[in-house]
Amino acid sequence: MIDPLPSSLPWIERRFEIRARGSDIRTEIVAGITTFLTMAYIVLVNPAILGEAGMPLVGVAAATCFAAAFASILMGLMANVPLALAPGMGLNAYFTYSVVLGLGIPWPVALGCVFLSGVAFLLLTLAGIRQMILAAVPPHLLAAVAGGIGLFIAFIGLRNAGIVVSNSATSVALGDVRAPSVLLTLFGLTVIAALSIRKIRGAILIGIVATILLGWLVGALKFTPAPYDVTVLGGTAFHLDLGAVFAGSHGIGILEIIFVFLFVDLFDNLGTLMAVTKRAGLAAPDGSIPKLNRILVADAAATMVGAAAGTSTVTSYIESAAGVAAGGRTGLTAIVTGILFLATIFAAPYAGLVPLYATAPALILVGSLMMAPLVEVRWDEPFEAVPAFLTLALIPLTFSIANGIAFGIVAHAVLKLLRGKMNRADWLLFLLAILIVIRFAWVAAA
Repeated sequence: MIDPLPSSLPWIERRFEIRARGSDIRTEIVAGITTFLTMAYIVLVNPAILGEAGMPLVGVAAATCFAAAFASILMGLMANVPLALAPGMGLNAYFTYSVVLGLGIPWPVALGCVFLSGVAFLLLTLAGIRQMILAAVPPHLLAAVAGGIGLFIAFIGLRNAGIVVSNSATSVALGDVRAPSVLLTLFGLTVIAALSIRKIRGAILIGIVATILLGWLVGALKFTPAPYDVTVLGGTAFHLDLGAVFAGSHGIGILEIIFVFLFVDLFDNLGTLMAVTKRAGLAAPDGSIPKLNRILVADAAATMVGAAAGTSTVTSYIESAAGVAAGGRTGLTAIVTGILFLATIFAAPYAGLVPLYATAPALILVGSLMMAPLVEVRWDEPFEAVPAFLTLALIPLTFSIANGIAFGIVAHAVLKLLRGKMNRADWLLFLLAILIVIRFAWVAAA
């Protein structure tokens, strides 16, 4: 039976349609707290990853909290869905390791690319081109992208822990399993996996904290907290360099970077939307998502604001499903999550407390969970298996989401051409493939 609403809060019920969706205020608040606990690890993990790009840890931590708070509250108010957002895993790794460290792009310029990808996302949504892009890329390729990003994230975690190390003869090899960082990572992974198996809320966050505490106890943690200053957000806020992006000083690769940020955010966001809304009973009978454009506009705005604050692409989190499982059915759930992220900004000065061996278990676990979509690929059918495998393998092996996506799209287009089943609806797919081939030819000739 639904608990009665306090007589002083009838406007909340009307605004969020709480009763109409079979919920109550208490349930929505609990659901929001549940969602926050399951995704709060990003406050610790995101600064650790973007910090390797040379960004100030405290500033990134504050930006992460602010961006997640703004995005989740906006989503709740604008679209009235229990969907929380924060800087996306995988995209933050692409930002640091592929764009900044791999291509030598300064992080302010990379933030400019993130901002422009948000602008492009908004324009595509308003123009209705998003549906065309969705139709052009087959489901098995999207599943492979998700799996490839999962391998990419897990590989980074294994490398950060020292479990996987460089080797001149074999490229990679097993590290020293007796090293403190390796043992602490394995401890953290065990804790997180055990808690996850038992469906404990906040398993990743608990595992990270437990690893930090054990590292402190064994003397593997050294940290001096910085004095708190409400201006910490200024370390990254409004540092994005749009001038360098428009000037083209970093070549055609800038366009590719923007495309990857846009592509991954677009499909990752839609995949999360379909999963969460279906579980919440909000999807239409035909599978469509009500107020989809509002949701996508909120997501695009969140990415632009996040880039301005100083963090990588903001996107919807599948952890929102935890709040839905706890009974969340309206945007009030997302707003509660956002308020908690806003309160967490006061812990930003302690971001440096989190060593790489503490976040590595989270990367490994999140990466493993991202393998789930691979069951959608018909691995016994070469037409699907070859492009999917190239995407899946090349993302981690080339340390680039862009390369994996590129090979997958080109392979799919070539096989479709050879099979002789093209139609007019495939024009965008072939256009993307041609542009990718031209891009690779340009790079080879440079």
